[in-house]
Amino acid sequence: MMKKLLAVTALVEASVGIPLLFAPAMLASILLGSPLDTVPGLFVARLAGAALLSLGGACWAVRRDAQSRAAAGMVIVMLIYNVATAVLLVSARFFLGMTGIGLLPASAVHVVLAGWCIACLQSARGAVVCRLGIHPERSWGQKTISRMI
Repeated sequence: MMKKLLAVTALVEASVGIPLLFAPAMLASILLGSPLDTVPGLFVARLAGAALLSLGGACWAVRRDAQSRAAAGMVIVMLIYNVATAVLLVSARFFLGMTGIGLLPASAVHVVLAGWCIACLQSARGAVVCRLGIHPERSWGQKTISRMI
């Protein structure tokens, strides 16, 4: 389940990151309903595109080792990102009055991805906990003596 999440996330973020890098004004008009018509605005949009492309690349790279702590860490990072992005997009629509046709669909995508992240972390918790030699019935961080020897 985590491997599929990381692959889908990589493709989603890269598919937004690349247009932001090369054609930020067009994507901003679709998403926000207003143009980016200043040089600093275009620069920040391109910077965001590079960041999204980087997140997508990191998800793609770690997807093959979906049971590792690195993959779980990447899913935590993406959970934070998806929640923050969904909140920002919804607030842009309802509190800032932006009317882009992509605002609500994009926020829905991020809500779904956040939920998927939570589901993956919950299902992976048992496997990671067992592999680390931690007993779930004990408090987190206590290793078993048999694993330490």
